[in-house]
Amino acid sequence: MNRYNRHIILSEIGQEGQDKISKAKVLVIGAGGLGCPVLQYLTAAGIGTLGIVDFDVVELSNLQRQVLFGTSSLGENKASAAKKRLEDLNDSISIVAYPEKLTHKNAVDLFNQYDIIVDGSDNFATRYLVNDATVITNKPLVFGSIYKFEGQVSVFNYNNGPSYRCLFPTPPEKGTVPNCSEIGVLGVLPGIIGSMQANEVLKIILGLGQPLSGKLLCYNALNNQSITLKINKSASEIETVLDKKDSFHSQDVEEICDIEIDTISITEVINQTNIQIIDVRETHETPKVDSLDVTYMPLSVLESQLDKINPEKTKAIFCQSGIRSKKAVSMLKAFEIKNCYSLIEGASEINEFCQSADKLKIK
Repeated sequence: MNRYNRHIILSEIGQEGQDKISKAKVLVIGAGGLGCPVLQYLTAAGIGTLGIVDFDVVELSNLQRQVLFGTSSLGENKASAAKKRLEDLNDSISIVAYPEKLTHKNAVDLFNQYDIIVDGSDNFATRYLVNDATVITNKPLVFGSIYKFEGQVSVFNYNNGPSYRCLFPTPPEKGTVPNCSEIGVLGVLPGIIGSMQANEVLKIILGLGQPLSGKLLCYNALNNQSITLKINKSASEIETVLDKKDSFHSQDVEEICDIEIDTISITEVINQTNIQIIDVRETHETPKVDSLDVTYMPLSVLESQLDKINPEKTKAIFCQSGIRSKKAVSMLKAFEIKNCYSLIEGASEINEFCQSADKLKIK
């Protein structure tokens, strides 16, 4: 009574509502930026059984936003470390850690053990896997995503509503969209979006308000504004997933997104002679890379400038952050141009490396 007093004295929740929360079983995919606030608030709320799926380990760069962890957690599996911290927060609930990778082989069996699935993953392959498994198991999916200063929240597969594939039917090519380790993210943003996800979970359990089914809430942390977009259900997309139900276990998560983008680092490039370095940014963009011989081929006109490419050389392609360079590699592969790589570093990092290493120009 004391622990959940502030819930129970709400007339909309009361003891009956708190009992619903205590009986609920929620599975959270990912104990990272989004998963941490989701797990904290659902644990504090008294979710009866809380599952955590994450095969990754805690790294120093995680601590900027993944507030469940501290320096004592470094090197530990995230699911296990989260379980340890959450059991201290609330020792009256059941917390189950799954320190393993979510796959087509284990997803359906795992999802069948829970009432609601929360997606806190950071890559498209896992998002489509989670969506398809929730469609097959008929479980509501609380979705969240973040990008730099913006976030999205929605509820899929709820009361015969739209699925994630109804919003994004076609996955992007693998490697063309960066995650936060490549592009960065404002540290407080996952806390905001993750808290919204936890709110949607509680609304579904309690039957309160209007869950974001058929809606995509888009939040901008820089101007503190949000808009809500309508999502139309696509029966054909859902039917396509269900048609593959029997073969779901044999699918490969990595096959969801089309192609692998080959990458190369500036340290590898700098020591090669038979190489062509290509900048696919627009001509007005800065900083310029003056310390290397660079061929300028903006992505917007790439197809019309293929004659600039030297077929005898290895092609190292860069942009500002890695998105356009990976897209360029994909495009060149489609034209059967071989030995194309996306530079891991962007223009600023290349300049910093060249200045610190005091390297000569590559001819």
